[in-house]
Amino acid sequence: MQAFALRLRPGEDPKVTLDTFAQSHQLEAAFVLTCVGSLRKAVLRFANQEHSVTLEGHFEIVSLTGVFSIHGSHYHIAISDKEGRTYGAHLMDGSEVYTTAEIVLASLTDLRFLRVFDPQTGYPELEIKPI
Repeated sequence: MQAFALRLRPGEDPKVTLDTFAQSHQLEAAFVLTCVGSLRKAVLRFANQEHSVTLEGHFEIVSLTGVFSIHGSHYHIAISDKEGRTYGAHLMDGSEVYTTAEIVLASLTDLRFLRVFDPQTGYPELEIKPI
Protein backbone atom coordinates (compact mmCIF):
# COMPACT_ATOMS: atom_id res chain seq x y z
CA MET A 1 0.00 0.00 0.00
CA GLN A 2 1.19 3.50 -0.80
CA ALA A 3 -0.11 6.66 0.90
CA PHE A 4 -0.50 10.18 -0.50
CA ALA A 5 -1.52 13.50 1.03
CA LEU A 6 -3.09 16.42 -0.82
CA ARG A 7 -4.13 19.91 0.14
CA LEU A 8 -6.73 21.46 -2.13
CA ARG A 9 -6.94 25.24 -2.28
CA PRO A 10 -9.90 27.60 -2.64
CA GLY A 11 -11.86 27.04 -5.84
CA GLU A 12 -10.48 23.57 -6.57
CA ASP A 13 -12.93 20.78 -7.39
CA PRO A 14 -12.37 17.76 -5.09
CA LYS A 15 -13.76 15.13 -7.48
CA VAL A 16 -11.90 16.45 -10.51
CA THR A 17 -8.69 16.77 -8.49
CA LEU A 18 -8.90 13.17 -7.21
CA ASP A 19 -9.77 11.79 -10.65
CA THR A 20 -6.89 13.76 -12.21
CA PHE A 21 -4.53 12.58 -9.45
CA ALA A 22 -5.43 8.97 -10.27
CA GLN A 23 -4.63 9.57 -13.93
CA SER A 24 -1.36 11.41 -13.34
CA HIS A 25 -0.12 8.76 -10.88
CA GLN A 26 -1.59 5.82 -12.85
CA LEU A 27 -3.43 4.56 -9.75
CA GLU A 28 -5.17 1.24 -10.33
CA ALA A 29 -6.90 0.90 -6.92
CA ALA A 30 -7.08 3.92 -4.62
CA PHE A 31 -9.32 5.03 -1.80
CA VAL A 32 -9.85 8.04 0.46
CA LEU A 33 -8.57 7.52 4.00
CA THR A 34 -9.68 10.86 5.42
CA CYS A 35 -10.63 14.40 4.47
CA VAL A 36 -11.26 17.58 6.41
CA GLY A 37 -12.04 20.94 4.89
CA SER A 38 -14.80 23.13 3.56
CA LEU A 39 -16.80 23.82 0.40
CA ARG A 40 -18.40 26.99 -0.93
CA LYS A 41 -20.27 25.05 -3.60
CA ALA A 42 -21.38 21.43 -3.39
CA VAL A 43 -22.67 19.54 -6.42
CA LEU A 44 -24.42 16.46 -5.08
CA ARG A 45 -26.59 13.65 -6.35
CA PHE A 46 -28.86 12.45 -3.59
CA ALA A 47 -29.89 8.81 -3.20
CA ASN A 48 -32.03 7.37 -5.98
CA GLN A 49 -32.12 10.65 -7.93
CA GLU A 50 -31.20 11.05 -11.59
CA HIS A 51 -30.04 14.65 -11.43
CA SER A 52 -27.61 16.49 -9.19
CA VAL A 53 -28.31 19.61 -7.15
CA THR A 54 -26.00 22.52 -6.40
CA LEU A 55 -25.81 23.94 -2.88
CA GLU A 56 -24.02 27.24 -2.35
CA GLY A 57 -22.85 28.68 0.96
CA HIS A 58 -20.23 27.65 3.49
CA PHE A 59 -20.11 23.95 4.33
CA GLU A 60 -17.82 21.86 6.48
CA ILE A 61 -16.72 18.55 4.98
CA VAL A 62 -17.75 16.07 7.65
CA SER A 63 -16.70 13.01 5.66
CA LEU A 64 -15.44 12.04 2.23
CA THR A 65 -15.20 8.40 1.22
CA GLY A 66 -14.63 6.72 -2.06
CA VAL A 67 -12.81 4.31 -4.29
CA PHE A 68 -11.17 5.42 -7.51
CA SER A 69 -8.67 4.53 -10.18
CA ILE A 70 -7.69 5.42 -13.71
CA HIS A 71 -10.77 3.41 -14.70
CA GLY A 72 -13.33 5.52 -12.81
CA SER A 73 -14.46 6.71 -9.41
CA HIS A 74 -17.26 6.66 -6.86
CA TYR A 75 -17.28 9.18 -3.98
CA HIS A 76 -19.73 9.95 -1.19
CA ILE A 77 -19.54 13.14 0.84
CA ALA A 78 -21.22 14.44 3.98
CA ILE A 79 -21.27 18.21 4.50
CA SER A 80 -22.83 20.39 7.19
CA ASP A 81 -24.11 23.95 6.95
CA LYS A 82 -23.92 26.78 9.50
CA GLU A 83 -26.96 25.36 11.34
CA GLY A 84 -25.36 21.93 11.58
CA ARG A 85 -27.73 20.37 9.06
CA THR A 86 -25.90 17.56 7.35
CA TYR A 87 -26.32 16.39 3.77
CA GLY A 88 -24.91 13.17 2.41
CA ALA A 89 -24.77 12.23 -1.25
CA HIS A 90 -22.67 11.29 -4.24
CA LEU A 91 -19.99 13.91 -4.90
CA MET A 92 -20.25 15.16 -8.47
CA ASP A 93 -18.04 17.35 -10.68
CA GLY A 94 -18.37 21.07 -10.06
CA SER A 95 -17.96 21.41 -6.28
CA GLU A 96 -15.55 24.09 -5.04
CA VAL A 97 -13.31 24.20 -1.99
CA TYR A 98 -13.94 27.20 0.29
CA THR A 99 -10.75 27.42 2.39
CA THR A 100 -9.05 24.02 2.19
CA ALA A 101 -9.53 20.30 1.73
CA GLU A 102 -6.88 18.17 3.37
CA ILE A 103 -7.08 14.68 1.93
CA VAL A 104 -5.12 11.53 2.69
CA LEU A 105 -5.31 8.72 0.13
CA ALA A 106 -4.01 5.20 -0.21
CA SER A 107 -3.33 3.03 -3.22
CA LEU A 108 -3.43 -0.77 -3.22
CA THR A 109 -0.60 -1.93 -5.44
CA ASP A 110 -1.82 -5.49 -6.03
CA LEU A 111 -5.38 -4.73 -7.15
CA ARG A 112 -7.15 -3.03 -10.04
CA PHE A 113 -10.52 -1.25 -9.57
CA LEU A 114 -12.56 -1.35 -12.77
CA ARG A 115 -15.99 0.14 -13.48
CA VAL A 116 -18.21 -2.31 -15.34
CA PHE A 117 -21.82 -1.72 -16.31
CA ASP A 118 -24.13 -3.86 -14.18
CA PRO A 119 -27.47 -4.52 -15.92
CA GLN A 120 -29.09 -5.29 -12.56
CA THR A 121 -28.35 -1.83 -11.10
CA GLY A 122 -28.07 0.16 -14.32
CA TYR A 123 -24.76 1.70 -13.21
CA PRO A 124 -21.07 1.07 -13.79
CA GLU A 125 -20.19 -0.84 -10.60
CA LEU A 126 -16.88 -1.76 -8.98
CA GLU A 127 -15.12 -4.84 -10.27
CA ILE A 128 -11.99 -5.83 -8.35
CA LYS A 129 -9.21 -7.69 -10.14
CA PRO A 130 -5.77 -8.80 -8.98
CA ILE A 131 -2.82 -7.36 -10.87
